[in-house]
Formats: sequence, C-alpha cells, structure tokens
Amino acid sequence: MPGLPQAIQRTVKTVFEASHIPLHRWLLAAYLLCSSKKGMSAHQIHRMTGISYKTVWFMLHRLRFAMTQHNMIEKLRGVIEIDEVYIGPKEKGTGLTGAGNRLSEKRAVVSLMERHEAGSRVRSFPVQRVTLENIKPIMKQHVEVGTRIQTDEATVYHWIHDDFPDHDVVTHKKKEYSRWENGRHITTNTVEGFFGLVKRGVFGIYHHWGRAYLQQYLNEYDFRYNHRKVSDSERTILALRATEGKRLTLREPRNASA
Repeated sequence: MPGLPQAIQRTVKTVFEASHIPLHRWLLAAYLLCSSKKGMSAHQIHRMTGISYKTVWFMLHRLRFAMTQHNMIEKLRGVIEIDEVYIGPKEKGTGLTGAGNRLSEKRAVVSLMERHEAGSRVRSFPVQRVTLENIKPIMKQHVEVGTRIQTDEATVYHWIHDDFPDHDVVTHKKKEYSRWENGRHITTNTVEGFFGLVKRGVFGIYHHWGRAYLQQYLNEYDFRYNHRKVSDSERTILALRATEGKRLTLREPRNASA
C-alpha cells in the first residue's frame, strides 16, 4: 500500500505482529475505524467482514492503542479550553448524578483543547473524580506554564491560578457561553463540541465503554479529531504508521486498574 512504512508491510514490531489475520483485513478495519466520524462497533465490522466478533474486538483495541499519543514531548500552548464530561448510562429513578457518587456508573473524562487560528487539537484523560488533585498533574504534564486557560465556572478550576494565573471563565449558570474581552474570544464551546461527538459515539455506536478500556476509546476519538482535516485515506495511513514500535496483547489491557 503506497505511503506505508516498510515495517508495516512486514508487520514486525507493530500491533500486527504474530497476527494470523490477513493484512488486507487489518487495513480494512483500520480504514473503517478512521473514516467513521463517530466510530464503528466491532459487531458492525464483524457483520461486514465475517471475522469473528472476538477477533474484531481485539483488532480494534490494537488499532486504538496505536492511536495513543505516546511520547508527547510538545506541550499544549496558546489558549487551552478545559472541561469535563461524564460517560455512562443514564441514571433513572436514583436521584444520583455524576461520577463522584459511589453508586454512579458514569466515568469522568477531562479534555484539554488547544485552540488556535489554524485549528485545534485535543487530549483526553479518564479520571476517578474531577478534583484538583487529579487534574493538576495532567495539566502540569501536558500544558505549557503561562498558557491562557479558559474554563466554565466549576469550582475545581478556581484553584489552578497558582500555576496558570491567566485564567478566563465563562459562566454557564448565567447563560454565558461565549464573549469577547480585550480582543480575546473566551469560550469552552470547542471542547464541548468535541464532547458532543464522543457522547453520540457512546450512545449511538458503542453503547458502553468498559472502565478498563476507556482511555483506548478516548485515544480513538482524540486521533480522529486531531486529524479531521485530512482525507479518510490519509487518516488511515497516519494510524497505520503509528503502529510501528507498539505491541498490545490480550493480557495487557491498558488502564485495567482505572
């Protein structure tokens, strides 16, 4: 396949290594995953290809692992929108909301959205609870000091001023979602738009994300969003190139203890 590195064609030191599945089926699965805006379930690919559901499920998790933003030396900078979303089933008749409650099945996800004129890119992380203790290490690792932060009025973000004093807030309780101030556009609409894609994928395509594999699914959505401006074929080639030097076996689920 033109554009693929030689190692992919050999499958050595890639997520395809030691796989008995023909390479053309791997390429088809990668294309379907990369070209579907909200994702494609293992059941759907199983029906389309005739490959067993269990095999397709594992293939897709190998591909999601390849999409991981490993070795992210470059930190996010410029204007960063930060927000959280709760992934999980609707809770009816319990009076419980949010992942902070011990009886809730929802899982908290925090996303950092770098926004600039050329576009935007995102990095998403599952957290046990949306607290300063959980969010601050993520920001220190992925956001350049001195970067302008934009959030909603959630209390947890009030305490990040020590490391990120340049902090703008939009007050959703007052129905404020976007404003201009001193030539700056202050909003969290970009990251919330990304969350819309994630939610539609969960409810419409996958229906459920297991806790042990939540980061894997987030890798998939981050990857597609960050490469949304290229063609489906180019996005697929980027995903296949990312498989070099990565192995994932069934005995090594990522974030299984999350």
